[in-house]
Amino acid sequence: MAAPRRSFSCESATQTLEWMNAIAVFLRPFKPLLDAHVVNFFKDRLWEMVDEQWMECLRKESVENLLKLPSGFVQDYWPHSLQEFICTLRSLVFAREPKLSHPFLCNLHVASLGSVLTQGMSLKKKHEVEILAAVISKVASGSGAQTIIDVGSGQGYLAQALSFEYQLSVTAIDASLHHATVTNARAERIKKHYAAKIAGSQHLKVPRTVTCHVLSSDILTALSTVSLHEENVEQSTDTNNSLENDVLENLKSHIGKASYLYNNRKIGPPLVLAGLHACGDLSVNMLRTFVDCEQVKAVVGVGCCYNLLSEDHAEKTNTPCGFPMSRAAKLSGLTLGKNAHDLACQSAERWRSLTKDDALQNFDVHTFRAAFQMVLDKYFPDVLTSSPSIGRKGKALRRQRMRQVIESKLGTKGCNTVPFFTFKQQCKSAAGSLTMKTDELEVVDGCYSNMALRAFLIYAAVDACTTLEELPQSSSSSDVRCLETTVEKTDNYLLFKEFSMSGLSRLGCGPSEDINLLEIWKEAQPFA
Repeated sequence: MAAPRRSFSCESATQTLEWMNAIAVFLRPFKPLLDAHVVNFFKDRLWEMVDEQWMECLRKESVENLLKLPSGFVQDYWPHSLQEFICTLRSLVFAREPKLSHPFLCNLHVASLGSVLTQGMSLKKKHEVEILAAVISKVASGSGAQTIIDVGSGQGYLAQALSFEYQLSVTAIDASLHHATVTNARAERIKKHYAAKIAGSQHLKVPRTVTCHVLSSDILTALSTVSLHEENVEQSTDTNNSLENDVLENLKSHIGKASYLYNNRKIGPPLVLAGLHACGDLSVNMLRTFVDCEQVKAVVGVGCCYNLLSEDHAEKTNTPCGFPMSRAAKLSGLTLGKNAHDLACQSAERWRSLTKDDALQNFDVHTFRAAFQMVLDKYFPDVLTSSPSIGRKGKALRRQRMRQVIESKLGTKGCNTVPFFTFKQQCKSAAGSLTMKTDELEVVDGCYSNMALRAFLIYAAVDACTTLEELPQSSSSSDVRCLETTVEKTDNYLLFKEFSMSGLSRLGCGPSEDINLLEIWKEAQPFA
């Protein structure tokens, strides 16, 4: 077993810089892999970038152990270099376990929000809003702030909890006119409920809404400054298409007013910037505004979509990018790129918690998509250059499998020749009345478990005796169709074929006799 590595810390600037440089040094040799995308696994032969010993070892590993790999688990019999790699990586990652022992959280009063305030919220959202609203209220009290700027307010869940439950003045900023309209309508309904319960309800605080794309900290600073000096900030109650242009025009004057107020030190009362799931650069702009704007005394944010952070080397813009933020990070030479951002947002815990069957299903979907990339590269190169999106194909695949379960219940014949995408009309009336026992089909987090997979593949495995390696080479369309009939009985080729035909349809690429899906699948099949 590889020796454990040292631990890093952010307790001081020096320690933080040391950690940052260690990450940059570790990632640099693997930059080609970081820049690669999983859909190009076959097309670009990405496995050739990985140590041969590692590949040989991991290809023989059990699914259960592979699922633990992103969490840093190693096996004693793995190559020493692979163990070293994982242990070093494990020492560099940020701690993911929540720390609830901070003194600030002691004696935190969390109000339980009633059904009126939580209407439309999921249980997860309700939990997040209750906790964060309590934290923001305590921070505001400690900083003497009575005004909260809710950045990326969405449908106003957090803003309304702060206004109605904690009686704070809130300005809700969001880029969507629709969200602002929903926020205002929802606030009026909540206000009526509270008005009936509370005496003196004319003093109820209702969030003000501002529709604006917060593209930089300058814009957020201007909005934060002006919002305290104007009682009637641009309201987003009108859904007229010209409203956004009006807001942008008003914003220019807001920035001018903010500069005047700041230069003359007419700084208003303190305020707090808050954001629940502030997406991408929004969290960065909140932090920069906290530094630049004197009246912002605190920032409370839960970021999200870190993969959408803009990056200096990839963006051609005059506004500061979201990554890296600090001068020290820039000096380290650390660059990531979009694919690395996406990879960093993968949840190791989610992979580790998957069952073997669900994991194999995920691996299948990735295999199909990567093989489909070869279809595009070979037959539709012009389409490939546009970086096509073919939708939620994993979800579509699960639906196909579900249709097969329904069809088997209905006793429908000829499923080898009828594409699954034509089953909808046949099964629509019967599906609603179809009842399945829990031991026949289990649904966990929206994914169909082992029974659905077995039901879908069972007919493809009947009387199977021939593998792809045993099939003769052939290029004629009649021979390919003959071989397809055999292959469909032995492996996932049928699923790949349906996946590809659906993807081509979504991209507006009609089927062609020249497309040899079998040839492409034979290249991908050893990795499936």
